[in-house]
Amino acid sequence: MGIKELRQKKWFSLLTNIYILVATVFVIWMLFFDTNSLLIHLELKKEINKLEKQQEFLKQEIAKDKQILEKLSDPDELEKFAREKYYLKKKNEEIYLIEYEDSLHVKNEE
Repeated sequence: MGIKELRQKKWFSLLTNIYILVATVFVIWMLFFDTNSLLIHLELKKEINKLEKQQEFLKQEIAKDKQILEKLSDPDELEKFAREKYYLKKKNEEIYLIEYEDSLHVKNEE
């Protein structure tokens, strides 16, 4: 018996079609509907990439903050930071703030 003769028989064509059908349904199920589907894996991969970028950014921010903390451990630097950032002053001392027109946030009222 040759392959052509087998394909002409009804039982052979049914078996092959059933297997192909089952395989096709299985592949579609695994790609789209399963809890571990390809679409979910792609979404999770995007989320992982986003979180890794955020993690790298936060590591850089932590490094910057550590440098600032090291700098502020010196009392003179701490005083300078407090005076510049929060406009703190010593007792019996007056501070004058000079703001230039280009540094002010003026609303255009018309």
